[in-house]
Amino acid sequence: MNIVPFKADHLYQIEVQSAQVDIRALLPPGAARVLEGTEAFTALDDEGRVLGCAGVQPLWPGRDLAWAYISKHAGPHMAGITRAVRRFLDLRGARRTEMAVDCGFAAGHRWARLLGFRLEIERMEGYLPDGGAAAQYVRVRA
Repeated sequence: MNIVPFKADHLYQIEVQSAQVDIRALLPPGAARVLEGTEAFTALDDEGRVLGCAGVQPLWPGRDLAWAYISKHAGPHMAGITRAVRRFLDLRGARRTEMAVDCGFAAGHRWARLLGFRLEIERMEGYLPDGGAAAQYVRVRA
């Protein structure tokens, strides 16, 4: 697996997992280009296929919003992807990093915990683009 700087085209090369298809479809190409200007990276397999993209959007100094899009082919690489994202978040050093997970996406909840996030808000009604609920996870540095 190779970690490279995020490029907007990477986001549209991912065959995202089914839980993320609708959300990715809402991102216009301009939004993906904006993410190039943030702290973000892409994981590629040995053949150059995009396994996932992840990063943070700073909300203000010390507070970040984490995001990730993961390929349906990432399974065999998830341990490495998890280590890379966790290391990225540790080095980023934000006082507070938040991420939202669809309430019905069990794998997303497991991954949030593996990344060192803890559940802060169990259910935020109407949070998702389709009106669905999401949980908020947070990493807070002491």
